[in-house]
Amino acid sequence: MNQANQLRVLLCVLAAAFAFAATPAWAQTYPTRPVRVILPFAAGGIADITTRVVAERLGDRLGQRVIVDNQPGAGGIAAARSVLASPADGYTLALVTNGTAISVPLFKTLPFDPVRDFMPISALGNFDLAMTVNAASPYHTLGDFLKEAKASPGKLNVGTISVGSTQNLAAELLRSLSGESFTLITYRTAPEAVIALLRNDIQLLVEYYATVKSGLEDGKLRVIATSGDMRSQMLPKVPTVAQAGVPGYAVTSWNALFAPAGTPPDVVAKLNQAVREVMAQPNVKARLLELGIEAQAGPPDEIADRLKAEIAKWAKVIDDAKIPKL
Repeated sequence: MNQANQLRVLLCVLAAAFAFAATPAWAQTYPTRPVRVILPFAAGGIADITTRVVAERLGDRLGQRVIVDNQPGAGGIAAARSVLASPADGYTLALVTNGTAISVPLFKTLPFDPVRDFMPISALGNFDLAMTVNAASPYHTLGDFLKEAKASPGKLNVGTISVGSTQNLAAELLRSLSGESFTLITYRTAPEAVIALLRNDIQLLVEYYATVKSGLEDGKLRVIATSGDMRSQMLPKVPTVAQAGVPGYAVTSWNALFAPAGTPPDVVAKLNQAVREVMAQPNVKARLLELGIEAQAGPPDEIADRLKAEIAKWAKVIDDAKIPKL
């Protein structure tokens, strides 16, 4: 081999070595400053509290503060724009939820595509809906309620928060899959819907466990079914909607961390590992269970697939219920 060829080989080897070394070096030094997580919700809600619990422990793992930045707005548009306007370097992350999946078919147009524009990091947790009745209600099972709905079409009222919310679409799905006729009543806030249930303005409330927890503890409310595909850890004696007689029914809310598309894979891998370690901590699991959330982390592909499946699922529910696009 002549000197020119030897020089070419040496340069190729050095280039490969530098390329190999450069990628892990980025992940090894990351992060060198605080990381920001942008939420499409106001402070004080379940998503906000959950993210703050995780952010504090995640900061300990990463060696930098993880700051929660609340940017509420319809469809998560304001939050998404902020994330996507930031460099794809792992320092600005997004909280993505099943609400994001609902927004895609619910809005006529969105200025972002959550599947194309975001890179998944990990799920954080799941939380089911509780089908709740007044403690004085004659309906002790979901079967009791649906039997009455069949006998007296349109007589019974089911309450949820605003049209297009997870709670509202979960009630629409219950009506569709059960084939029974009941009237959906929507309220501006969850506390208003709880008051309506206590007044017997509605006979069934579709809401999250955290919302009805105090009413359960003081004996004013009773849960007759939960919405997930498995029984809830918070209410293990309560059957799921499917177990209570509506085959194929499953609605589980979730939240997860995503980054802008183009974020270095090694940074995503480092974040994923840190999140999984945090979510495995017993004190984190216990704190989230108090909020009605089952801690669950996993590989990026898992939550990416879930997002796609949820978009398709809720598109059908919205179309079947003839809910007008926003």
